[in-house]
Amino acid sequence: MSDIILETRGLTKRYGGVHALEDANFVLRKGEHIAVVGDNGAGKSTFVRQITAVEQKSGGQVFFDGREVNFSGPLEARESGIETVFQTLALADDLDVPSNLFLGRELFKFRLGPFSVLDRKTMRERTLEALKTTAVKIPNVDNPIRNMSGGQRQCVSIARTAAFASKLVIMDEPTAALGVQETAQVENIIRGLKERGVPLILVSHNLRQVFDLVDRIVVFRRGRIVASLNKDETDGNDIVSYITGVKGIGAEASHA
Repeated sequence: MSDIILETRGLTKRYGGVHALEDANFVLRKGEHIAVVGDNGAGKSTFVRQITAVEQKSGGQVFFDGREVNFSGPLEARESGIETVFQTLALADDLDVPSNLFLGRELFKFRLGPFSVLDRKTMRERTLEALKTTAVKIPNVDNPIRNMSGGQRQCVSIARTAAFASKLVIMDEPTAALGVQETAQVENIIRGLKERGVPLILVSHNLRQVFDLVDRIVVFRRGRIVASLNKDETDGNDIVSYITGVKGIGAEASHA
């Protein structure tokens, strides 16, 4: 039985005449943590949006958990076992923390059409357990999300992902807007996922973070994958050379 959890073959995305993603061949194995790095506009987030079906691909194939998939949207991807933290967070400002954690997968005491009653007590208890497990500190989980700091909001989104992680977690720049303490919290959550054997794709600009947390580093440049390197066989200077085009596809042209 294959240990590959996610594979893309020739994955391509075009916006009119713009090739945002071109012929991306990518493999993620069970339990593996991979960083996706590259400059702004390199195709990293586009790649994530095709996998999670936020957008529909222009070409290529996606294989997940042993079968080819064509998700109709992010909800179907999530139901198949892909949990994602997007830069936009996708939180409901007017709802409290438990309601956000269980958004789209609410627990009910009973369901009778419009007379359904939510099981708020159980959702609150499970939320507190999830926050404890992920070491995310929220002073008052009954507080609406809109009253929380940007760091707290990001941590709620990440705790939701970690709590329901089943087959794959994708994090798109999860610490970009966070302070030192909150960044450390998120990094500990990622280490916890590694201990649980949950595979991860981490999109990040932070090379220190990348080298601390992942097994392999995949570099995107101008919509293409230009390198896939084991962390222990490379260094920051090497990665930067691929990001800037000194090495990799088109390197010869850049020196011409």
